[in-house]
Amino acid sequence: MPTEAELKRLFAVTKAGSNARRNVAILVTSYRLGLRAKEMAALTVGDVSDEARQLREECSLSAAQTKGGKPRMVYLTNQAVRSALNDYLRERSDAEQGMVHRGSALFRSTKGGGFSPNTMQQLLHKLHERAGIIGGRSHSGRRHFATSLIGKGVDLKSVSVLMGHSSVAMTAHYAEDNPHRLRRIVAELA
Repeated sequence: MPTEAELKRLFAVTKAGSNARRNVAILVTSYRLGLRAKEMAALTVGDVSDEARQLREECSLSAAQTKGGKPRMVYLTNQAVRSALNDYLRERSDAEQGMVHRGSALFRSTKGGGFSPNTMQQLLHKLHERAGIIGGRSHSGRRHFATSLIGKGVDLKSVSVLMGHSSVAMTAHYAEDNPHRLRRIVAELA
């Protein structure tokens, strides 16, 4: 999982690269919403925006879009997420002369189609690699999302729901391996 300094560098490098708005929106969707590569690849424009092309406050992921076939809600209320998605959708609408179809893939590859889960994973790996983040991969954003929430004191049940885990035990793995959090807990004991 990237450090805060590496995360800042990741976003800075991505903002300066090709397909910047799309790639920033992908990173924000990963790091601020905790979506898997498969889930991001499966998103459509209609999943995140209404008929008037306004961003929704929540997005319902269907069983087909998620791992394990468990539907869940994703909340698009984070300002960084809203800003990145709006910037990307505005740019895309301009490029497609306002003809962005609600059923089309939210994130389009340079070839014009949607991403497969594998190509989404490859893109996320390349973005991390360009930023010099060793070991950065598609799951890095999801791990960061979970550990950030846990680090802020969000209860495991809520984190589990947001992550789409079938059990709190699955989510607990994100809490167990965070030495910074564990040090802080011990230090704060009275």
